[in-house]
Amino acid sequence: MKKPLTPFVIALLLTIIISTSISSGQDNKLTDKALKDSSVTYKDGTYEGKSRAKYIYEPFWGSVQLTLNEGKFTDIHFVIRDSSLHETFNENYEKHFVGNDEYIQQSRNDWKGVQTYPKRLEGKPDTDKIDAISGATWSYNIFRASVKEALKNAK
Repeated sequence: MKKPLTPFVIALLLTIIISTSISSGQDNKLTDKALKDSSVTYKDGTYEGKSRAKYIYEPFWGSVQLTLNEGKFTDIHFVIRDSSLHETFNENYEKHFVGNDEYIQQSRNDWKGVQTYPKRLEGKPDTDKIDAISGATWSYNIFRASVKEALKNAK
């Protein structure tokens, strides 16, 4: 016969779950705060950065080259490369998804993001000033992570 969980064990499990949730939230707040640090001053110049963002199990790499002029972003070039197929993600990339309308649409949305995010960042003082395009979060995350990598050399 199984013994029911005692109230002590249940209370212990709830305490662990709640404390884990709270500490996770605090970690996110600290990370967001660090990213929004307005006291960071970047040197004018041209910088390059590459990143996969959080998509480390995918073969895609974002690459950005940007210029900082008087504290604002100018002349931004951004591409995403597929390192397994050795090709650039562009308007023709959807050919890999023939027969899968959902992936074709996703490819189109993210291609729009690749084209749009650099334009949205131009003339702005930081990446927090741009928003993601609906349906193009993948390219947004890779773009922001690539810019962040480029800015590591601009401090």
